[in-house]
Amino acid sequence: MTRFAYALLVGVVGAGIVHIAILFLLPYLTERDAWSRMAELGDLHEMIVLEDEEASRLLAAPDPLLLAAACRFELDRGPVRISAPDRVQFWSLSVYDRMGQNIFSLNDRSASAGELDIVILKPLHMLELRDDFPEEFASSIFVEAEIDTGMVVIRSFLPDGSWRSRVTGYLQNMSCDPY
Repeated sequence: MTRFAYALLVGVVGAGIVHIAILFLLPYLTERDAWSRMAELGDLHEMIVLEDEEASRLLAAPDPLLLAAACRFELDRGPVRISAPDRVQFWSLSVYDRMGQNIFSLNDRSASAGELDIVILKPLHMLELRDDFPEEFASSIFVEAEIDTGMVVIRSFLPDGSWRSRVTGYLQNMSCDPY
């Protein structure tokens, strides 16, 4: 009986220590999410090309054949347009909410003529745009999202090392502008 009481006491004390340690580590761990790391790299609505080290810190399992760029955005002031003036062999786009949940994905095979031209907006913004539809959005893909802030990650295929400057230039020339 004494052994059982001793084991129970050690288990309760050990569980208490683990719970207290987790509570002390929680503020540190919650500040190191992808949103916070992106905030260190750049401002809102700024497209940031993720180098290999940054990509491995931000993306769960970065693919060595894909280069990535990311942009944090805010929809409180209106829609956000993500576009690129050029084309590459392959690109994919993912939209994440503030907590890192993927809410939309798309690639160049689904886009109009393979061009990157996406408008992210709230449903209320979409209603306002329908009343006075801008001509520059004629070929855009609209993503309605019920979020206030989010992040877009664009990945582009890198066939071999000779393509690095072209793909990097493509990612650097992207815009992530509020409308």
